[in-house]
Amino acid sequence: MTIDDALARGGAGRFQKRLLAIFGLVWAADAMQVIAVGFAAPSVAVTFGLERAVALQIGTLFFLGMFVGAFLFGRVADRIGRRNVLLLTVAADALFGIASVFAGDFTILLVLRFLTGVAVGGTLPVDYAMMAEFLPPKNRGRWLVLLEGFWAIGTIIVALTAWIAASQEAVAAWRWIFLVAALPALIGIFLRLWVPESPMFLLKNGRHDEALRVVNRVLVANGAQKLPHDTELTLAAPPEGAPSSILSQSLLSRTIGIMAVWFLVSLSYYGVFIWVPGWLANEGMGWVRGYGFLVLLALAQIPGYALAAYGVERWGRRATLMGFLIASAVGCFLFTLSLNPGLMAISLMLMSFALLGSWGALYAFTPELYPTNLRGTGMGTASAVARLGGLFAPTLLTFAFAKGFSFAIGVFAALLLLGAVALLLVRTETRDRAIG
Repeated sequence: MTIDDALARGGAGRFQKRLLAIFGLVWAADAMQVIAVGFAAPSVAVTFGLERAVALQIGTLFFLGMFVGAFLFGRVADRIGRRNVLLLTVAADALFGIASVFAGDFTILLVLRFLTGVAVGGTLPVDYAMMAEFLPPKNRGRWLVLLEGFWAIGTIIVALTAWIAASQEAVAAWRWIFLVAALPALIGIFLRLWVPESPMFLLKNGRHDEALRVVNRVLVANGAQKLPHDTELTLAAPPEGAPSSILSQSLLSRTIGIMAVWFLVSLSYYGVFIWVPGWLANEGMGWVRGYGFLVLLALAQIPGYALAAYGVERWGRRATLMGFLIASAVGCFLFTLSLNPGLMAISLMLMSFALLGSWGALYAFTPELYPTNLRGTGMGTASAVARLGGLFAPTLLTFAFAKGFSFAIGVFAALLLLGAVALLLVRTETRDRAIG
């Protein structure tokens, strides 16, 4: 019996709901750490007497750390286990995140944001790989998008924190933002102790009895009958000549395509959400300005995730992702017209809605493109590539924004359309398929 078959007996029930809550809490915390860059930079600049472009180095160093963490820990998770890596990275996330609050020097703050980025970068890909390995094929796509939906919750909390800090005229509002962003990870350390090791990882490493115990724990929690102790669990049979690398010939086309999509979506998303908060808070157009509208933008992400959760199961992962990429490009294009506040508001809401729907579909799709022995590596590489996009966003795109805000958003429209073209290289649909 394959592990997918065994998990299908219990369906997606109480165990997966608990797992979703635990992973979702830290996922929201990671979102808060990432989005905090755009909201914190203006007050960081004031505190340390810097230009805003210099203050945005907190983003550059943070994303550099995420790149290192994603590239490193995805591979480590395939060797020492998902659970050990998650405990380590979440603890580091909380430690360095809270330490950032008390930084008295800009250089020290940069170092701490880099280390926080390493921790967050290591958490993101392993979270998804592990969640995917506890879900039966029928429910996997929708539940992975639900996990990604916690990103919107984190974004809303950061926007509200920045709004409250601004309304209260808080001194060094960035300290409050970083504190709020670190607290969920601190709680998550203890909750993660409940999470067992992935049964697929255990089985791949010859630990059959432990894998069976974990599977039975899932079944019992979901009200299903335990498997007999002599049940022989297996992974879904790999095809003959199974690949040993994500760059193997059979995986090369999908790897190039999906990594290009990750990079382009990341570059556009972080470019928008690092620059838009400061622009809306200080300039905007008419009534489309201030932190209140930023909260509305964050709220617009929730229906994007909801539609992605429906779409990945109804229309498939690939088609849903393609649709959201095109919708994101349309939103960016409408912004470049900038005819009036109403059109600007619609375009920004569409951007927020569709970009986050793209992320939801992308996170559901990617872990299913790789077998168990390469899943952590595949997600780690994808996450690292995305961090490159985030790394370039605050720096290289400064030149685009120097030509005008609308010009820069137009560049994002072109990048997102290019992402839709890159997706054509991925000719696989993974809906309802077993992973092994």
